[in-house]
Amino acid sequence: MTEQDILNAHILLIDDADNNLRLLEELLHREGFNNVLSSADSTKAMDLFNAFEPDLILLDLMMPQLDGYMVLEQLRKRVPKDEYLPVLVLTADATIAAKRKALALGAKDFLTKPFDHLEAMLRVWNLLETRMLYLELKRYSPNRVVLKHE
Repeated sequence: MTEQDILNAHILLIDDADNNLRLLEELLHREGFNNVLSSADSTKAMDLFNAFEPDLILLDLMMPQLDGYMVLEQLRKRVPKDEYLPVLVLTADATIAAKRKALALGAKDFLTKPFDHLEAMLRVWNLLETRMLYLELKRYSPNRVVLKHE
């Protein structure tokens, strides 16, 4: 795995605030990420997920119609349990309850807005590095046996 592998990752942004999407897009592009897709319409999250096949999702929690928790629940139903697809929650809700609920629903990391730009990009790099290592391991172990608990 190389740095370029990480930079080629597909990153999906879901946030109802256009200014947040623009900020995240700018930060990611400055880092060198070019495969970034964003939407302010959370009801399209699953369609975008299926079409774009992201390696990382940056997700807001507080959105109209379909909030981030509902998106996490939908992802949980679509992503196999043995698959590692990181979701970084970015939200203004700094309560412990919000953090616990998002992490319990499958988010891998959590940042509150306003967030430190450098910290956010470091978390993106870390999550993507883990994702790429997971994919590399999966590629070299295609015939691994998955034991099911009964």
